[in-house]
Amino acid sequence: MHDLTSTLDFNLADTQHVDPPSSRSSSPAPQPGLEHRDLRDDDYWRGIPGFAHVSADHFHTHTFQARHSVTNVQQLRDTLGHLVPDSFFKDLSDGLQRAPMALRISPYLLSLIDWANPIDDPIRAQFMPLASTQQPDHPCVRLDSLGEQADSPVPGLTHRYRDKALFLPLNSCPVYCRFCTRSYAIGGDTTAVGKLKLPPPGIARWEKAFTYIESRPELEDIVISGGDTYNLKAEHIRLIGERLLAMPNIRRIRYATKGLAVMPQKILTDTTWVDALTSVVATGRRLHKDVVLHTHFNHPREITEVTRRATDRLMEHGLHIRCQTVLQHGVNDSPETMQLLVQRLAYVNIHPYYVYFHDMVPGVEDLRTSLASGLEIEKHVRGSTAGFNTPSFVVDTMGGGGKRDAHSFEHYDRENGVAVFTSPAVKPGAKFLYFDPLATLSATARHRWHSPAERDQIISTALNSVEV
Repeated sequence: MHDLTSTLDFNLADTQHVDPPSSRSSSPAPQPGLEHRDLRDDDYWRGIPGFAHVSADHFHTHTFQARHSVTNVQQLRDTLGHLVPDSFFKDLSDGLQRAPMALRISPYLLSLIDWANPIDDPIRAQFMPLASTQQPDHPCVRLDSLGEQADSPVPGLTHRYRDKALFLPLNSCPVYCRFCTRSYAIGGDTTAVGKLKLPPPGIARWEKAFTYIESRPELEDIVISGGDTYNLKAEHIRLIGERLLAMPNIRRIRYATKGLAVMPQKILTDTTWVDALTSVVATGRRLHKDVVLHTHFNHPREITEVTRRATDRLMEHGLHIRCQTVLQHGVNDSPETMQLLVQRLAYVNIHPYYVYFHDMVPGVEDLRTSLASGLEIEKHVRGSTAGFNTPSFVVDTMGGGGKRDAHSFEHYDRENGVAVFTSPAVKPGAKFLYFDPLATLSATARHRWHSPAERDQIISTALNSVEV
């Protein structure tokens, strides 16, 4: 359940300085074709009543961002004041009752939302579920859509690909995304979902994962995720990294975090944490092993001048950054938006790596797109910039088949919105499904999905059309 009692608790430092509006906010419009270089650098948070008197120096610290992240509707009401009507807060409260993830959003992200039109805002859409925009789940959604628990040999570790494993040392994040693929375990219980209870994070649990990794000589690549590695203490960033790099079989490790998109201030002001991360990078370099950062941006407006300063700092330490984007309706499902996102990521030295089709998890049917629409977007993105900065559009298949190129489907019934993939290197002989959102189908096709008998027939026909 959501706690609606806490309120903002600004300290004296929050209000003792009032900076004049930034002169850079009135900079001329960029030249046509160069919009990706136009990074926001004004005092945008000043438009939020709860942050109006916070100085730039204070706002752009990781401590302010963490301390004043909004975690319930009353706190949001106190922060926004008169910016939105009471009906918005009612809409959000009702939406949270059906959502698998709790509310948690940083002041930075909150300030980047267009509060004159929050219903259509792409940042709001990712973090604040509104009952008025939610749609019924597709009949085939699953809480653990990717089947991670089935491929988990020890708590907090998923081993699906032969040479790669996913290590999940914690189950919290600096913000909570509505569309989290691990909504079955991340964050606290919500009205809609009781979360999987893993053993507490810490050395005892992690050692079981380390022992397993050492025992499997075929493992060479470890993704450290969660949750989010931004929430690991500096000493744990160092401990985990050095422990993995010391294993003879491990050649590559990746720290996964959305932090750069939602709280870039940490890179600029949490020196201890950054030093720990970059020391692991340096250790890897000495051992001739690869240590990189994987992050997650979904919309061009999430990239600001603060982002650029943060990525500049990491680049100075020799850290390579890759981005994994999620394709989302109303957020980035147009060629123009995706092109701008890809070019802006490259401009700030983040390599656009993957664009995922939305996982089939509950509570976010309004954010999913059809396979056909994603393939059309990919067609327009490819060729708009250098090939090495062009992301692959992939489906992370339901049931644990792993990532498949979106074009590699074996069968796609566009009328009924069902595609079949195979994954010979991961699970030979198996077939995996992707379903278009029902809202993209004809009324006749939607009616079929609401009939259990016809639904089974659609799936059976699709599966029988593919030989393995």
